[in-house]
Amino acid sequence: MRHSRKKGDQTPLPEQDAMGSENDFAPGGNEGGAPVDDPPFDPSSGTSQTGADGDAARGASQAGTTDTSASESSLAGERDRYLRLAAEYDNYRKRSAKERQDAGARAQADLVRHLVEALDDVARFAHVDPTTTDASTIVQGVDMVEKKLLKALGAAGLEVINPVGETFDPALHEAVATEPTSAKEDDHVVSRVYQPGYLFKSQLLRPARVVVKQWNG
Repeated sequence: MRHSRKKGDQTPLPEQDAMGSENDFAPGGNEGGAPVDDPPFDPSSGTSQTGADGDAARGASQAGTTDTSASESSLAGERDRYLRLAAEYDNYRKRSAKERQDAGARAQADLVRHLVEALDDVARFAHVDPTTTDASTIVQGVDMVEKKLLKALGAAGLEVINPVGETFDPALHEAVATEPTSAKEDDHVVSRVYQPGYLFKSQLLRPARVVVKQWNG
């Protein structure tokens, strides 16, 4: 048998715990009941943690800018140093080249100074009157000029290669002909010199052109 609800009866309300606390419906609450934390406040600075993070980011940015400026300044300094060194080296190179050129010119002038007197003697003999000068006088004069030239050039470092009677040396001699010899000990000995050779301060200017003896056995 059904019991009908009488008019005037009220349905009982659910208890408070079943519906949740009033904090669940307050601003800042959530359905799970856990409150949302606000950023912590730093009493010493008067700013929240979020503000401190912003300041740190701005500080890092300023530090990066400072590092970039320092790097650019250092790069500019190194570039200036490189340019100065390059200019100094270029000046040194030019100065060294000029000094070598001047030293070579002085050496040549000194050599020519030794030859001037011999050149004067050649000029005197080149202008003698052949009708009044005998051949023996000219020969003596030329011989004197030769000795004077050899003396001047010898003082400058010239050596004459005249290897008659010496063993043939391919480093200093050039064989232009051979002639037979009956003596074994004369094999490869220079018998005649067609043209003397010259050394200048141990540098070969011209080999002596010679005739070499050859023993055929």
